[in-house]
Amino acid sequence: MTQDFRLLTLNTQDNIAVALADISAGETDESTGVKILESVTQGHKIAIAEISAGQNVIRYGQTIGQATADIAVGEHVHVQNLGMGEHTQNYAHASEAKPLEVASEERTFNGFHRADGRVGTRNYLGILTSVNCSGSVAKFIAEAAEKSGLLDDFPNIDGIVPIAHGTGCGMSGNNEGYDTLFRTLSGYAQHPNFGGILLIGLGCEVMQISDLVGGREIRADGALRYMTIQQTGGTRKTIEKGLDELRSMAALANTATRQPAPISHLMVGMQCGGSDGYSGITANPALGVASDLLVRHGGTTILSETSEIYGAEHLLTRRAANVEVGEKLIERVRWWEDYTARNKGEMDNNPSPGNKRGGLTTILEKSLGAVAKSGSAPLTDVYLFGEKIEKKGFVFMDSPGFDPCSVTGQIASGANLIVFTTGRGSVSGYMPTPCIKVATNSEMYARMSEDMDINCGDIVSEGVSLQDKGEEIYEMFISIASGEQTKSEDLGFGGVEFVPWQIGAVM
Repeated sequence: MTQDFRLLTLNTQDNIAVALADISAGETDESTGVKILESVTQGHKIAIAEISAGQNVIRYGQTIGQATADIAVGEHVHVQNLGMGEHTQNYAHASEAKPLEVASEERTFNGFHRADGRVGTRNYLGILTSVNCSGSVAKFIAEAAEKSGLLDDFPNIDGIVPIAHGTGCGMSGNNEGYDTLFRTLSGYAQHPNFGGILLIGLGCEVMQISDLVGGREIRADGALRYMTIQQTGGTRKTIEKGLDELRSMAALANTATRQPAPISHLMVGMQCGGSDGYSGITANPALGVASDLLVRHGGTTILSETSEIYGAEHLLTRRAANVEVGEKLIERVRWWEDYTARNKGEMDNNPSPGNKRGGLTTILEKSLGAVAKSGSAPLTDVYLFGEKIEKKGFVFMDSPGFDPCSVTGQIASGANLIVFTTGRGSVSGYMPTPCIKVATNSEMYARMSEDMDINCGDIVSEGVSLQDKGEEIYEMFISIASGEQTKSEDLGFGGVEFVPWQIGAVM
């Protein structure tokens, strides 16, 4: 970026440009000839054409809202003069689905091969709880195991992960919320990043252990143990029995070693959080390149956060593999419109205050940038929250936009790797699945470098191409999947980010 190039126009139809640096009132941008009427910070929008009240504001060649007042050339375009307005979409189901060329080279990563044919990127033991009431005991068992050095003789195990949450009871046992939690817990119990699972309940909860394990095989390797605190005899006896079960499972899990596997076994959950005006310019489209690379090699990438594709869903329906897949996505969007309405919310509750400080104004603008993570591959299927993903390629999983909840669903669906783009900065991790953090701008990356794995700000500051940055992200997929630690893993994140989606009344 040169001193005279500080406004970026993303499409010839756009009537706004994005500031690539802080610009003071009275300055003239040499590349466009636009005189700046108000001081703006980087990532924010400047009008490059006269926009009348009620006229559509265009970014990415798409409508991001309507002007709520007349806007002059050089004026700051943001919450004071831009609102949602009416918007309609032409879904044109499956009209632009173009299969990607299959990669000619075969790439591998070193992972843990499981009995069900899946491959893990980590080898943890998990202590999974059916209800909040058993959460403390799960943590007590994990703490006792650490104090006793239980894993000292098992070098192939990455650690013990207690998974506590805030639900499992005080809910209906026969509705959408129950089914969603059931899928989530079942998905974690079967996850390939676990070499064994200890499932603990209290005993009297709605989400019964017997229902979770009854009448079906949860793990093909047999590495599942379960108990209830009430039946075992209370806290201390449950801790003692839990330690015995962990030792037994550890002996089994430790026999797994990293072995080469085709990268078609990678399933990457894609997230963005703390987004800013750069998200749709740098990190998200670069991740889209990486997504396409993985899909070309037979892998799977998951886009989620249904409430944060709102207004951009037509870009996905057009890439649907067939009409039925496109209609499945729109059915979820309609469900969300009803869900927010009956809970006295609205689909435009985003962007958040932090998003707005970073330059985003409406959910339409945020969604258009978020969808860039998906690249150009056809949309092969649409899944419910936590539903097991069985198709390869680029898929969509329904979820809220709340990042820990959305990631929880992706992991339950089978994601063995998470990649998370952020403009404002995010600190979190999601054991048992490693999370790669990708910064959208160089300033935040420098400020939070201990938390960020990759900087995409150099796309703007140094002219790095989206293709090159996408390949960098893709190569990190392989190295992290093979055992290299992410920044969030080094910092110890992952203990509180299991957040099942609670749908329905808490009773």
